[in-house]
Amino acid sequence: MLKEIAVLIQKEITLEWRQKYALNGILLYVVSAVFITYLSVGAKQGNIGVPTWNALYWIIILFSAVNAVAKSFVQEHQGRQLYYYMIASPEAIIISKIIYNTLLTLVLALLGYLVFSVILGNPVQDQGMFLLNLILGAVGFSACLTMVSGIASKASNNATLMAILSFPVIIPILLMAIRVSKNAIDGLDWSVSLDKIVTLMAINVIVAVTAYILFPYLWRS
Repeated sequence: MLKEIAVLIQKEITLEWRQKYALNGILLYVVSAVFITYLSVGAKQGNIGVPTWNALYWIIILFSAVNAVAKSFVQEHQGRQLYYYMIASPEAIIISKIIYNTLLTLVLALLGYLVFSVILGNPVQDQGMFLLNLILGAVGFSACLTMVSGIASKASNNATLMAILSFPVIIPILLMAIRVSKNAIDGLDWSVSLDKIVTLMAINVIVAVTAYILFPYLWRS
């Protein structure tokens, strides 16, 4: 299975590299969203507060992740899915999708953090906690959206279905990530955020394990 996962991840990277317009479009979205925020919420005059900075950052990262991960299964036509069905196990497919989407979301999150720091300033005092929170948030978003993308690809109105199914899981992940990052911005001790970090890890594990268990039944359909 490890060899299958490695080959499938390499395939995802190769496809993304060939279709550079998709990645470039997402990167443009991140940069333009930050720049519009800079012009519209008073950041140019230094009027943006820490809670606003934190909320805007995670909103932009969430929508960037949705745009990046939504195409996981939707872009795969039926002939290619049948080919995957014949050569790889469903467990390897879902794990490779989650790993690749996590890497892609993490790249977008780090790029957004860099752009935010340059344009809007960097109020984060505890960089280690903030980066750990970024990783956990990227894993949570990717695991949830990848599984929902697989379900939505089996339906005709996949965009609407994906939004409805992902909402109950995305909201707890987003709330935990916002709270941990706020503590990191304020420079609070790790003990203050430990319960929230554990909760975020638990949500990620539950979502990933659920996807691993349920995806083979979805894949056979």
